[in-house]
Amino acid sequence: MRALGALLLVVSLSGCSIVGYPSGRGDASAAPSIVPASPATGGSVDRSPPIVDVDPDPESVTWRIPPDVRPPDPGHVYEVFGETYTVMRAADGYDQRGEASWYGDEFDGRPTATGETFDMFGLSAAHRTLPLHTFVEVTRLDTGTRVIVRINDRGPFARTDRRIIDLSYGAARQLGMVESGVAPVRVRVVTPPEGR
Repeated sequence: MRALGALLLVVSLSGCSIVGYPSGRGDASAAPSIVPASPATGGSVDRSPPIVDVDPDPESVTWRIPPDVRPPDPGHVYEVFGETYTVMRAADGYDQRGEASWYGDEFDGRPTATGETFDMFGLSAAHRTLPLHTFVEVTRLDTGTRVIVRINDRGPFARTDRRIIDLSYGAARQLGMVESGVAPVRVRVVTPPEGR
């Protein structure tokens, strides 16, 4: 029995919950650096894409949901670190304020809760209870910068009393919060434009 308990703990800490969702991203403010050392020069190489837009135009957002991914999951119940979460049955009208954190290269290339591969440079996010594939506008409250992201993962599971969303590195960079690790935000559900 003790061995089973140890195995479950290792599985939950390794990035997958027992029900198949990622277990969370931990403390994003302590996320590892995404700037690798250059073997040729010994210096750093910035492989970050340039910031394109900090005031999102709904026409420029990729509203398409990738094929062969897990469908939306309203009402789904899952457990992480002993806490039980129930996914909302409808996201309409969701509008909340709290803190955003971010995650990057430690999870780049790993599967998300939708089954797609996490792209740290993409514009996506993890949320504990919004249905998968919900689009949200995240506004950084202290600067007014905004970004639109799609929920494709679960989290954050650290400091859940304050943190309400875990952004990809690409989204965090657009909001200018990579260095700080966290930022005050408003998260509001948005609907894809007609025909998208």
